[in-house]
Amino acid sequence: MVPVLRMVEGDTIYDYCWYSLMSSAQPDTSYVASSSRENPIHIWDAFTGELRASFRAYNHLDELTAAHSLCFSPDGSQLFCGFNRTVRVFSTARPGRDCEVRATFAKKQGQSGIISCIAFSPAQPLYACGSYGCSLGLYAWDDGSPLALLGGHQGGITHLCFHPDGNRFFSGARKDAELLCWDLRQPGYPLWSLSREVTTNQRIYFDLDPTGQFLVSGSTSGAVSVWDTHGDGHERKPEPVLSFLPQKDCTNGVSLHPSLPLLATASGQRVFPEPTESGDEGEQEVDLPLLSMRHVHLECQLQLWWCGGSPDTSIPAAQEGEEG
Repeated sequence: MVPVLRMVEGDTIYDYCWYSLMSSAQPDTSYVASSSRENPIHIWDAFTGELRASFRAYNHLDELTAAHSLCFSPDGSQLFCGFNRTVRVFSTARPGRDCEVRATFAKKQGQSGIISCIAFSPAQPLYACGSYGCSLGLYAWDDGSPLALLGGHQGGITHLCFHPDGNRFFSGARKDAELLCWDLRQPGYPLWSLSREVTTNQRIYFDLDPTGQFLVSGSTSGAVSVWDTHGDGHERKPEPVLSFLPQKDCTNGVSLHPSLPLLATASGQRVFPEPTESGDEGEQEVDLPLLSMRHVHLECQLQLWWCGGSPDTSIPAAQEGEEG
């Protein structure tokens, strides 16, 4: 596949998110936000690729600081951004530096660490924040007042996702083999946990289908697992109904289409060259590099998978499972 647009940030990209009310039928709503190291938050036009607006956050020394996580509010009126021990809220109608600052940690209490991910409940006026301090926080949408502080992960939280019913949400962490399900009606402990392989600090994403029945997750090993969350009741731990290996490299991203039976998977990870193996003492080594990528297996791909019972005949067979 060939990219339709290419927007270039100034440094390492920390996070991105689509506008919550985005519709391709309405170009004015088609934009995406991105945050990168030592740069403002940028709003990009999804039709032209042009920069539409910028939001700037400053620390106590009046130095520009980058957001580590982004999330639009469900009504699209606000952009929530995660920083160290802080969530900043920008009005989407007013680009610039004006924002509301909501501290998550004060007087040695609260949620410490960098706010690494944010997700909104689709049914209740609250949002959840994940932290690299291994904690989860629930906050009121209107004023950011803390509602609950949860703990259960062994690593920093990297992704959050609410169930469409608004009562349950899922969390995953780096270097943590557990994917936890939480019930807001009993938030003191996880409802159940699912097993996946996550052995690095990389974000390994997961996603729910629009009905909330199927949960899909990638893994460091490359395997993609699917669980039926409606299996034998909400309180019983679901077992995987499907697992497949798209490639041999890490599957870091998964995304389900909101209206079509399509699954997108992304693969790849940071790799480092290995020391070159020296030959026998009697052999003469000429111009051998100290480090080599010869034994490193890297597959950076974007793949589309058909999830329906029978594929649409209007879609050419060559496009099914297409790789980029």
